[in-house]
Amino acid sequence: MKRQTNYKKVIIKIGSSSLVNDDLSINQPVLILIMQAFKKLSDEGIQPCLVTSGAIAVGMHDLQISEKPKNMGLKQACAAVGQAKLMEYYNKCASIYGLTLGQILVNHDDFQIRKRMTHLSDTLDNMFKKGIIPVINENDALSVDEIKVGDNDTLAGLIAPMIGADLLILFSDIDGLYDADPKKNPDAKLIEEVDRIDQNILKFVGDTSSGVGTGGMKTKIDAAVICTTAGSDMMICNSAEIGNLAEIVAGERKGTLFKRSKGINSREHWIIFKTNSSGEITVDDGLKTALLSKKVSILPSGIKKVEGTFGKGSVVEVKDGEGKTIGKGISAYSDFEIDKIMGKKSDEISSILGYEGKSEVIHANDLVIFKEEFYGRFVK
Repeated sequence: MKRQTNYKKVIIKIGSSSLVNDDLSINQPVLILIMQAFKKLSDEGIQPCLVTSGAIAVGMHDLQISEKPKNMGLKQACAAVGQAKLMEYYNKCASIYGLTLGQILVNHDDFQIRKRMTHLSDTLDNMFKKGIIPVINENDALSVDEIKVGDNDTLAGLIAPMIGADLLILFSDIDGLYDADPKKNPDAKLIEEVDRIDQNILKFVGDTSSGVGTGGMKTKIDAAVICTTAGSDMMICNSAEIGNLAEIVAGERKGTLFKRSKGINSREHWIIFKTNSSGEITVDDGLKTALLSKKVSILPSGIKKVEGTFGKGSVVEVKDGEGKTIGKGISAYSDFEIDKIMGKKSDEISSILGYEGKSEVIHANDLVIFKEEFYGRFVK
């Protein structure tokens, strides 16, 4: 049965295993199918956006490297070569259908630093206005652990709220989410629709990934959490269905659909999913109880410990006495200052530090307490 849809802006993410042949050469027929499908969407007034993997794999093919490099410099060299080659092929295939593509390479800082995120959002908005299809990938040629997103499933999830996407489709070498591993259990059943992601859904998630990609079902569920909480639907489909993209967007049932469940505002979404933590503070049991039951600020009197080196305005984890992360927030003080004022009353801050400061270490408006325990899996 066909679903009723009204999607106007759609992100397509293609995994490496779908874009390259067994010898890691570019699978040009797949690229042609993608552009053909984008032409259909564009003709129907739907704006597509592409998040693509494959740069490292294509670079390995051109440099005649048979195994994924462990050396970071060599891996980045493969990405530099492969990214150029991949876009060359995308542009050739796009020209067949009169489409214009624009490449954007990003790192995690482009989401964490709000000014850069605003510039990225403005660029994407103007590309759509000009009828340009964004082709987005992580900047693997320059990315290091401190600034990398890590996988393109997550990257696609982060892009979705930035462009106001109605739907994100992750095309891969799997059909969707199963209630067991279909490779090991022939009786495994495909879950066609997920209304809400919770612990019952997470128990179906494994950490397996393909030989040439960096993702797995875990990263796809993470992407689903990120985009559905921001108000976008998400689907996992087999890349064999790429040619049916227009029909899928129109409501044809394929793979697994994760339905939008917007429950957090944009600032909370940014703090949870787009920021990396620079340190952590531990609160006492009394403050923990208050934080879990109502919207309150973190005062110095309720802090037991501070760890890490960070400055004013940094994002930090909030932990309980057992070391469990219960939230994240923007600190009004550095770790050095918190170390001096923790356990003290707010009216003692000025005398201890020698200057007038805020009464809250983290104001309630700059604090997110995790409503779902599994949000902790996004803390870095």
